[in-house]
Amino acid sequence: MDEIYGQIFQIGFFAAMIRIATPLIFATMGELFAERAGVLNLGIEGIMLLSAMAGFSAAYYSGSLWLGVAVAMATGVLSGMLMGLLTVTLGLSQHVSGIGVTLLNSGLAFFLYRLIFGQPSMPPNIVAFQPVAIPLLSDIPVIGQILFNHHALVYVAFILVPLAAFILFRTPWGLNLRTVGENPHAADGAGVSVAATRYQALMLSGALMGVAGAFLSMAQFNAFTFGVISGRGWVCIALVVFGQWSPWRAAGGAMLFALIDALQLRLQASSAIDVPYQVFLMMPFVLTIVGMALVSRNARAPAALLTPFRKEER
Repeated sequence: MDEIYGQIFQIGFFAAMIRIATPLIFATMGELFAERAGVLNLGIEGIMLLSAMAGFSAAYYSGSLWLGVAVAMATGVLSGMLMGLLTVTLGLSQHVSGIGVTLLNSGLAFFLYRLIFGQPSMPPNIVAFQPVAIPLLSDIPVIGQILFNHHALVYVAFILVPLAAFILFRTPWGLNLRTVGENPHAADGAGVSVAATRYQALMLSGALMGVAGAFLSMAQFNAFTFGVISGRGWVCIALVVFGQWSPWRAAGGAMLFALIDALQLRLQASSAIDVPYQVFLMMPFVLTIVGMALVSRNARAPAALLTPFRKEER
């Protein structure tokens, strides 16, 4: 037991937790914007995977990590527009459309990767994002190393949470977005374009999911692999429900998942518990399902979520 405590109560453990939470925060905020507008974006897993591949490829050939992030964001935006075409313009089932986008993007990611890189014996890699220590703050004992010595994208992710809350609850655009998600007919009667608002939400959603994918392939790892996402997209959908469509609560859920994930990684490295490593791997996902099941019983989703908007229908 002392060995387990020694593995957990370290600066590296809490710093790793924050890094693990970063892509979850990006993608969860993206999903939250889409669902607040009334669209369940089940394409998240495929969007993250294709964006990770596109961003990595751009960074590999250009030598610019930030160009790779921009390409990943653009890939996410295009995927969001495709989701908008299917669910907003054509009014198709959001479940079917989202799964279709995930399958399409996943297939494209695998195909384009093979087309660009072939089948090398050693996977291509890049020099990943390096930690950027914030002057003065990083010198604070313990807290400085945990909070202020990370990749630049980590800081962006944690700034994104209050920014998302401000946009949703303190701006006219955020009010329009929430109205479209709750009562699109009322929004339309007030002169708000439901279609345009949902397209904007899906494009913003895709961009943030793209950054999440880019983080995984260019900061957390320095290569693209087919298992780089590993179900994180589905976890983010659960985190939105867990957080009851609130940026702060959803971010708290991401931190909780990251804590469990960092813990299972440490437990795998410990010799104190002799159980198959697969048990540790499934811990974060099982506890996420349990947490969502407990919280979702009282969760109130946006009233127009999953409902296509048609002016002639009331």
